[in-house]
Amino acid sequence: MQPLISVIINCHNGEKYLQKSINSLLLQTYKKWELIFWDNNSKDRSKEIVLGFRDKRIKYFKAKKFSKLYHARNLAIKKAKGEYISFLDTDDWWAPNFLKNHYKKIEITKSNIVYSNYYIYNEKKKFFKLRSNKNMPNGLITQKLLDDYNIGILAVLIKKEVFKKNKFNSSYNIIGDFDFFINLSKTLNFHSIQSSSAYYRIHDNNFSNIKISMYIEELTKWIKINKFSLLKNKFNLNSVKFFLFKMKIKFFLKKLNFFKGP
Repeated sequence: MQPLISVIINCHNGEKYLQKSINSLLLQTYKKWELIFWDNNSKDRSKEIVLGFRDKRIKYFKAKKFSKLYHARNLAIKKAKGEYISFLDTDDWWAPNFLKNHYKKIEITKSNIVYSNYYIYNEKKKFFKLRSNKNMPNGLITQKLLDDYNIGILAVLIKKEVFKKNKFNSSYNIIGDFDFFINLSKTLNFHSIQSSSAYYRIHDNNFSNIKISMYIEELTKWIKINKFSLLKNKFNLNSVKFFLFKMKIKFFLKKLNFFKGP
């Protein structure tokens, strides 16, 4: 008997791409799922759109007040009844075999977490690019993630029991995924799917693109907090520091009006 998979969509004014995102869930070949739709106090037509689907598997929750993304993710997880959890943001979408492929892999490997490659779709240039052309690593992959962080939250399936001891750090607005999966990778074996059935959309309103200064601030804070424990366990932070350096250059050039977007 197939287990229930809880799919979490956290939404704050996500009406523009929401129809496509939810449609991609409805088209899944794996049918035993529930959608936990967490409306983070949206002011647009998001509620109208999601309730318009009239599917009993869709469960709508409205936040009493707006909260940071990763606090909202934690709140949505509490509503999930599935044995497994996956995340789909309002501007991303899945191919019909996404849940089936990930469940099959997690069942075969008897693991707590499975992740896959994914496509990056540049909306402005109408261009698809595979996130990684390298083999996706397996096992205890902390150093490999620090060297090349290639996990997209839209491309993971996690046992719900993992969240009993692990939560997203609600102080972050942007790097909460990075922080969460790095922490998990220290103790849990990750199993990968080399192919892709998930699509991450890049557009002008991506939060991480708009708030570059916040990105820099959060990553600087993360390095300061985690540097000692990571170095103590012989992990190398050079790649993360170099990425932060590039972000600072990008921010500087943007301020000088030389940078013209992604």
